Amino acid sequence: MPKQRYYIVWKGRKTGIFTSWAECEKQVKGFADARYKAFESRAEAEAAFKSKYENFKGKPSTLGKWKMASVRPVLPSLCVDAACSGSPGKLEYRGVMTDTGREMFRAGPIADGTNNVGEFLALVHALTWLAKHKLELPIYSDSENGIAWVNTGKCNTKLARTGRNAPLFILIKSAENWLAENELPEDGILKWDTDLWGENPADFGRK
Repeated sequence: MPKQRYYIVWKGRKTGIFTSWAECEKQVKGFADARYKAFESRAEAEAAFKSKYENFKGKPSTLGKWKMASVRPVLPSLCVDAACSGSPGKLEYRGVMTDTGREMFRAGPIADGTNNVGEFLALVHALTWLAKHKLELPIYSDSENGIAWVNTGKCNTKLARTGRNAPLFILIKSAENWLAENELPEDGILKWDTDLWGENPADFGRK
């Protein structure tokens, strides 16, 4: 039996939450600049409908699921994530405030990187950003490798160094040097629970 989905129409002939694609399609098909998206639960759909379409455009429908969870992430906090088109490929990473999704920093695209390298660099960038702004906030990542590499102070990548990605290896060395000279926060890096909370708020929405 197909799983029940809930369809939000922010802009269409009628707006609201619909329980079938057929009903949603009537509101958006042929409608100029229609704005709509499917969600896995009514609670997620109701919360998203109260928000703006722009907060969900091009992003996974589970983004924001943490707001309805019985156990929520620590707030305020910073979330980081990376995206890489290919392996190796163009690498980007960013950090956002968990509760608002406001982007605090972003880097890339950087040639010939990998997602794990991006996750590592994003975490160190978050640590340096917090230190620069004299803030003490938890940092969340959904990358076990990225967290492990930060805890050991070493980017344990097997990525081959080339002329194209030489700038990336400069960033890696700089990050490792920073970790060697600074102590990690008392709480360390926290693991984002994707199963419970949905996609990391810093997710690039390209999965």
